[in-house]
Amino acid sequence: MTEPCLEDIDVVILAGGLGTRIQGVLGDTPKLLAPVGAAPFLDLLILRLKSFGARRLVLGLGHLAEKVTAHLNANPHLGIQGGVDIITATEPEPLGTAGALRFVRPHIKTNPVMVMNGDSFFAADLCEFVTAHRSGGTEGSILCAPVDDTARFGRLDISVEGRVQAFLEKNATLAGPGIINAGVYLFSAAMLDAIDERPGPSLERDVFEQLPPGTLGAVTGEGAFIDIGTPGDLARAADVLAPFSDT
Repeated sequence: MTEPCLEDIDVVILAGGLGTRIQGVLGDTPKLLAPVGAAPFLDLLILRLKSFGARRLVLGLGHLAEKVTAHLNANPHLGIQGGVDIITATEPEPLGTAGALRFVRPHIKTNPVMVMNGDSFFAADLCEFVTAHRSGGTEGSILCAPVDDTARFGRLDISVEGRVQAFLEKNATLAGPGIINAGVYLFSAAMLDAIDERPGPSLERDVFEQLPPGTLGAVTGEGAFIDIGTPGDLARAADVLAPFSDT
């Protein structure tokens, strides 16, 4: 049985993007509700987080937010009936990942807080991530995934001490196996302050890449990883995530 290590850690899911790359497939269905086998993607994320003891989720919504809230209202077992308090906050316009995190910060009650992108799923042990962050001595940590081809994602340069030294932009020259940012983070209140103080919409470009090398911790996990941001990856998501549909 999974350790309930997220009982005292809020989890923020950033899902305010427009999902333009898969809009032709999903139509007027928000990316969070993309069908993955028999369940919407959001349901799999919530079930996974609940398996680690998550008790409080903050959803940063935007495009088609009303459909996400309607889904949650129609399925109370995902939230309060299942022991999870789910707060939704709808941004007035697309704010980017950093802007969205600033927008939902008033709803964050814990230190640290876990933040994750709402279009990716990484079957790593989140308890190991929490333990590594707390012992790592940094204000922010990135959960990293080993993948067979980093060309679509870019890759991280990580020191032997487990600190991020550089973010290498995605391009064809980076094809091949490597370590990528899995889009899951642990931030202290001080790190949230640093994000608040920096202008710009992107956590990756406007915050992370502007920090001195070694500021952020890097914890490499193991397990299936998928980003449903392209039609091809969305099509294979049901097979990749089938083992987690009953988490």
